[in-house]
Amino acid sequence: MGSPWKPFLLLSVISGLSDFARAVAGRPVSYAAVLRMRQDSSSPVLNSRSRPRQQHSGGLVTPDWSAFSSHPLSALSLLGSQEDHRSEETEEFGPVFIHEPDDVIFSLNSDEKKVMLHCEARGNPPPTYRCDIYSPVSALSAIHQKHIKKLLSLFFYSWYVNGTEVDSKTDYRYSFIDGDLIIENASETIDYGRYQCQAENSYGTILSRDALLQFAYLGAFSTRARGEVSVREGQGVVLMCTPPPHSPEIIYSWVFNEFPSFVAEDSRRFISQVTGNLYISKVQPSDVGSYICLVKNSVTNLRVLSPPTPLTLKTDGVMGEYEPKIEVHFPTSVLAAKGVTVRLECFALGNPVPTITWRKINGNIPKKARLRKSQAVLEIPNIQLEDSGTYECKAENPRGGTAFKGHLQVYTLPQWVRMINDTQMDSGEKLQWECKAIGRPRPNYRWLRNGLPLNAKDHVEIVNGELTIHKVQQADSGMYQCVAENKYGAVYSNAELKILASPPLFVTNPVRVIATLGKDVSLECKPRASPKPRITWRRADRKLQPNKRITLLRNNTLKIVNSSRADEGNYVCRAENQLGSAEMTAILWVKEAMRVVLSPSRVEVTVGESVVLSCKATHDTSLDVAFQWFFNQKPIDFQQDGSHFEYIQTVRSRQVSTVDLMIRSILLKHAGKYGCRAQTSADTVLTEAELLVRGPPGPPGVVIVEEITDTTATLSWTRGLDNHSPISTYNLQARSPFSLGWQTVKTDPDPVTGDMESAMAVELNPWVEYEFRVVASNAIGTGDPSTPSRKVRTKEAVPAIAPSNVSGGNGRRHELVISWEPVSEEFQNGEGFGYIVAFRANGTRGWKEKMVTSADATMYKYRDETFPPLTPFEVKVGVYNNKGDGPFSKVVIIHSAEGEPREAPSDVKAYSISSSEIRVSWKPPNPGPGRPRAYEVSYWKESEQEESGKKQQTVKNETSMVLTGLEGNNIYLITVKGFNNIGQGPDSAPITAKTRKSPPAQPPNNLMWIQEGNNISLSWDPVKAKENESDVIGYMVLLKQEGRGHIQVTRTINPSTMLSLPEGGTYTIDVRALSEGGEGAFSSQVRVVTSSGERRHTQPLKLYLDT
Repeated sequence: MGSPWKPFLLLSVISGLSDFARAVAGRPVSYAAVLRMRQDSSSPVLNSRSRPRQQHSGGLVTPDWSAFSSHPLSALSLLGSQEDHRSEETEEFGPVFIHEPDDVIFSLNSDEKKVMLHCEARGNPPPTYRCDIYSPVSALSAIHQKHIKKLLSLFFYSWYVNGTEVDSKTDYRYSFIDGDLIIENASETIDYGRYQCQAENSYGTILSRDALLQFAYLGAFSTRARGEVSVREGQGVVLMCTPPPHSPEIIYSWVFNEFPSFVAEDSRRFISQVTGNLYISKVQPSDVGSYICLVKNSVTNLRVLSPPTPLTLKTDGVMGEYEPKIEVHFPTSVLAAKGVTVRLECFALGNPVPTITWRKINGNIPKKARLRKSQAVLEIPNIQLEDSGTYECKAENPRGGTAFKGHLQVYTLPQWVRMINDTQMDSGEKLQWECKAIGRPRPNYRWLRNGLPLNAKDHVEIVNGELTIHKVQQADSGMYQCVAENKYGAVYSNAELKILASPPLFVTNPVRVIATLGKDVSLECKPRASPKPRITWRRADRKLQPNKRITLLRNNTLKIVNSSRADEGNYVCRAENQLGSAEMTAILWVKEAMRVVLSPSRVEVTVGESVVLSCKATHDTSLDVAFQWFFNQKPIDFQQDGSHFEYIQTVRSRQVSTVDLMIRSILLKHAGKYGCRAQTSADTVLTEAELLVRGPPGPPGVVIVEEITDTTATLSWTRGLDNHSPISTYNLQARSPFSLGWQTVKTDPDPVTGDMESAMAVELNPWVEYEFRVVASNAIGTGDPSTPSRKVRTKEAVPAIAPSNVSGGNGRRHELVISWEPVSEEFQNGEGFGYIVAFRANGTRGWKEKMVTSADATMYKYRDETFPPLTPFEVKVGVYNNKGDGPFSKVVIIHSAEGEPREAPSDVKAYSISSSEIRVSWKPPNPGPGRPRAYEVSYWKESEQEESGKKQQTVKNETSMVLTGLEGNNIYLITVKGFNNIGQGPDSAPITAKTRKSPPAQPPNNLMWIQEGNNISLSWDPVKAKENESDVIGYMVLLKQEGRGHIQVTRTINPSTMLSLPEGGTYTIDVRALSEGGEGAFSSQVRVVTSSGERRHTQPLKLYLDT
């Protein structure tokens, strides 16, 4: 495949070819020099020995290797690409997959006749593309062509199908875009198979996982007519689908007579999604008709219909009953991948229709399983290993039964437990890699190196997932893959092996070391080199020999004990290996030790106060000093804790430096050790001071309830911190379900002094659940409380509090109702709490007592028909529990229920106030045993029966009422009676009242008005009442300003009036006649408009007529 940058690249290649050849020829012939033709002899060696590599999941792991230097004519230099160019610090590594090809199902009916398999990898050198070398290169020497081809092919992809490399030169249908494979005019016969992508750069080659390319299609049914199927009524039948060629799975359904009338599946009819056939266990006359099999491709959604199959009934009789016969069932051995949904089919023919049941042999069917299609399908979602086993379906009817068994086996693809990681080693070292995977069946292992099988030989040992290479060499470098596979799939773990080769190199040279007089000093020698170099030390051209003061450690560090001024000077470390040598100079100075004083060394303060700690360092004049403050061995963060700590720089001179630490608004938590660390390039000194903080006491220790009675609890506790101020007293607190939080309790002794660790809480309530805590106080304040004790309940006692607010009354006839306010649970003092209700008629001796067992009761009713209404009783209510009887309340007088009213209301009067209203009034009956609580007024027309009349009740015991909604000019009979909760009293004697005649129906007509400014002169025709109407006694004029709610009413006996408009605006005027029967009909409305400026201004008269 061609590339646009070839001509430009070739110019760079040809122009630098001679230099390149000289570079190759001039390098020593060693594996370090020849290593991929790109490393300089001074390239740094990698520090990290191993790194993880992403394993075929599409993600990336950034390598953590140090960089190699690039040769001036390396591949990257030759390419000359700004994007691909890297500095000496650029890291280089083998290929890593970003995206591996996935399984593809390609529809042959697709308009896009192109299949794409995606593959993408990264590496350094970065990806380029395979290409041919143009003809000008052929004129160069063979060795030049060889190297140029290698440089141009730094990173490329290739593809394999069923193990054979895809060649786009011989088959025009194949093409490549980046790492993707494009197949034009894909064909199932040629292109079906498993594809692998191979990614390669100068560090090695890796293979991707397999990707299966399948093709989706659905052929047509044969057009050949299908024969008639004829059965007896009651017989079973199977209608064959015989699907056309297809791939992959298809979905079956059946059409009855005509589309879209589909066959509904039930206990009698079943469509197998395995065979596609329609099964009818017992044919009925309604089944006669034409059946068409419809299949649908699950990928393309294409549908095709079969020719119809006629189903008819034979006329030679009806099929009798017969035992079930299983016609469709799952295989005897079912294999399923872990995590998929398994569907087991089982359906039988029979008469009567068989019932299908399922069970698992030697186990239970998983709870997640579901029965579908009238139990013909057992569906198990998300299948797991524990779901394996033998399953049985059973078909039964009254004629017998039959069963089928099959074994379900769950397999799993290999999954990694341990993978291999990128590794770098010196030549001659031993490599040990182990990969491990789980799966069912158990996976087998094989190893690949640069995409090719790796076999055990010479120094290479392979035992399953373990790879050992003894004395690795440069030839062992490359990309390795461990493949774990069983017959259901494979997984790949990739890693790169790098064999390091580099002469010694010191990153920092020279090194300056400042030591403290009299202290030990270490001079390190850590060159980068591979293989490991040999180290020697010298001083002033003399090799150093170990003695009592000078020691060469195993890590090549030179240690000098009890350093002195005489030890000052230059020390040279020399490192050598077979690739070269290098030297590093360490320059040693010895300085006087630094002295640090922190004052005050011990200080006591009270909470809320402030203090200053001063740190003074005396040091060598040539050295700078840095300070750092610590609190309890942790550095102080002055930004985070700035509200309490402040760093103050006070004095800095050549020999003495001083800093202060201000601690303000001190809290208890600030007590502890404060450290000042002074540091120079020679030594570090840390000195500490102690800060004691006086404050309220800390919480006492665990509170224990030693003894409990009905009203006391003996408590003990352990002494807490006094925070440098003696504890003076303890405060005991209690909490119960009835208290508002924690409450201080009385104690014995009182007070509880600070030297005590036990006391008694007194005056507690019996049978109440308490928890206790203790609070300590000293001269500074009160501290935090202890943690609460465990919950304890005081012991039971006889109740001590009687019910309150005893009262009563009302109730039904002959009832005595007694009520009270219940005693709170807090004061019930024990189980079995209840009430004793005692009462006696006023003036008698003996008390009647009744037990009320509910602790929540608030009322007791006593009924006795022998005592008259409103009989006075003496009443008291007491309490009791399982421990005994408690006190009674004070005696109160309560009357029994009253009776119904005995007398009717007196002096009943009624008079009409309009044509539809009558006012009724009365006097209450004389007081007696039954007092009215309200009254009921009955009324009916003289021409009607009393039973058809209406009733109205007063809200309370009012003695008057207005009856409304009456008919005009009618005589009404009216009675009144009282009633209460007991019953109704007698009716009063009926009285009569006549409603007035109705008001005139005719409205005032012919309204005329004269407007002069704000004055209106209004007149109208008089209204004449008819014989059955009330006489007119006057008129009512209503004046309303629009937009206002107020109405001005004017009454007049004449058919005219004078109106004065209060202010400018629009007004409406209505007129209606007045009579004894009420108000008549409204006239037509008059609208008058006036402006505010005309209020007192005289205008010409204007006459208006209402037409």
